[in-house]
Amino acid sequence: MTYDPEKVTYDELLNAFWNMHDPTTLNRQGPDHGHQYRSVIFFHNPEQEQAARKSKEQAQRFFDRPIVTEIVPAPHFWPAEDYHQRYFEKHPGHYSCHFIRGWVPRQPAEAPAQ
Repeated sequence: MTYDPEKVTYDELLNAFWNMHDPTTLNRQGPDHGHQYRSVIFFHNPEQEQAARKSKEQAQRFFDRPIVTEIVPAPHFWPAEDYHQRYFEKHPGHYSCHFIRGWVPRQPAEAPAQ
């Protein structure tokens, strides 16, 4: 997967992130647990880091528990093994904990006043 800012903004990507999983659980998503299931945002430059930190602060208003998402510099990327590529096509019927839940409004104007 390649990020193309011409197709989706970084803020839209962050919003989807907050709405696709539970950022309040440490090292787990649904029934899956372990460090590989941690909630983390990787950034490539100071602008992305600042945007991620701001979005985390704004998203916290919509969760009862503290957000535990890490925000850290992007490490070297290693592609997954072939058996993980296009995983759901290769394993029909398997579940995903990643779906849009709608916890965090898309636009700041949709957020309730504090």
